[in-house]
Amino acid sequence: MNEHGTGRVALVTGAGTGIGKRTSLRLLEAGYSVVLAGRRVEPLQQAVQEAGLPSSRTLVVSVDVTDPQAVASLFAATEAQFGRLDVLFNNAGVGAPAIPLEDLSYEQWRTVLDTCVTGAFLCTQQAFKIMKRQDPRGGRIINNGSISAHVPRPHSAPYTAAKHAITGLTRSASLDGRAFDIACGQIDIGNAATDMTERMMQGVLQANGSMAAEPTMDVEHVAQAVLYMASLPLSVNVPFLTVMANGMPFIGRG
Repeated sequence: MNEHGTGRVALVTGAGTGIGKRTSLRLLEAGYSVVLAGRRVEPLQQAVQEAGLPSSRTLVVSVDVTDPQAVASLFAATEAQFGRLDVLFNNAGVGAPAIPLEDLSYEQWRTVLDTCVTGAFLCTQQAFKIMKRQDPRGGRIINNGSISAHVPRPHSAPYTAAKHAITGLTRSASLDGRAFDIACGQIDIGNAATDMTERMMQGVLQANGSMAAEPTMDVEHVAQAVLYMASLPLSVNVPFLTVMANGMPFIGRG
């Protein structure tokens, strides 16, 4: 790990587990100071301990990204601690049970949309405010889109709708940020091996009604892809990047 840092600051939501945790560790290794944000403090603190870096390089914040005031406080704490923000990784998200669309409750729908879409919007909005006024100005926002931003799985209406909405948010933020040196891109991830995808090894419902095991990939490849996007100069943007397990049923018919 880079003990001294680069002076660049990143904020990762959903940083306590899976993709968020691994990406936070890679950003720290690359010399970033990192704000690790998530609902539960314990896994965030465990990630910091695993990094083994001085506390001056990290900030742990418990946050509900669906709460506008909590998000505003998160970004205020980031600016107070580090003085600027160079990279935001909008990674926090949740899914709903894989049940028929008509059986989903209103609360299940709202939970997914509020977390995945409204949460990303609120964080993007606060990042814009900091990135526009800081000196040097600008920064990069990376949204976690998912393969579901392109095609659905069976029984996934809330998550698929949310991730399609993220694509619209990415495009709008990219356009609106352009004049202020704010670059916005999206990483669409397929079958990264995390706690959320363990079931894929046993079998996942396919479009034709069958159950089939699906391959997964090491989450490290996702973290490295986010790091690549983050490391580009602000004169360069990757609007969309897809990284996926090569054998997963994404490209094809059926």
